[in-house]
Amino acid sequence: MENLIKKTARDLAKSKKVIALTGAGVSVESGIPPFRGKGGIWEKIDPMEFAHIDSFMRDPAKVWDILIREMKDVVEKARPNDAHIGLARLEELGILSAIITQNVDGLHQLAGNTDVIEFHGTFALQRCLKCAKKIETAKVSLDEIPPKCECGGILRPDCVFFGEMIPPQHLFRSSKISRECEIMLVVGTSAVVYPASNIPGDAKKSGAKIIEINPENTPLTGSISDYIIKGNAGKVIKEIVSEVELLL
Repeated sequence: MENLIKKTARDLAKSKKVIALTGAGVSVESGIPPFRGKGGIWEKIDPMEFAHIDSFMRDPAKVWDILIREMKDVVEKARPNDAHIGLARLEELGILSAIITQNVDGLHQLAGNTDVIEFHGTFALQRCLKCAKKIETAKVSLDEIPPKCECGGILRPDCVFFGEMIPPQHLFRSSKISRECEIMLVVGTSAVVYPASNIPGDAKKSGAKIIEINPENTPLTGSISDYIIKGNAGKVIKEIVSEVELLL
């Protein structure tokens, strides 16, 4: 593992076109549970009942009470971990140009990354169904459920519910920068859910080196990724950044 960390640091230090694709494995170290997989939110509640746009429009109070209230509390308490901080440092060093994330917690921006494509939107903001005004989730009062905008419209998370389309501009730009990068870091995600599943392959076909950072092998391992560093995202990213700084 130590040799792979040094190898990654050398690869990164030589490149100026690096992007990262991140998933739930980055945020779990900040106390945010994953949606899918073991211990995930969808093990406890039915996503079609509480996370589908039709369910929200039919009974917003129910969805707020069961799902969104708890998510608001979790996201507000969460702070960037070593993975977020390390990726922000790589941007500071002029190495990492952008992040494509499947996470909705806003922690990449909180850590300092300035170009983050949020596939599934963000839970850090709420959007009014009536006037489309956006309000920071932390400033939304739960004295009334569902909470309302000052115009009287019901607030909803500014993220993509089941049954909604991922913003096409996010898909277009993600595809574009994936085809242009020299290195893609795939961190904390198996990238099996569309559209994230297409991104590493697009980058690979365009000649990019794909470096995985995941606790275990994924469907990308040995097929799309050039190599995998096994471990928790925070620890591995921190060690890589320390090595990069020694080389610059």
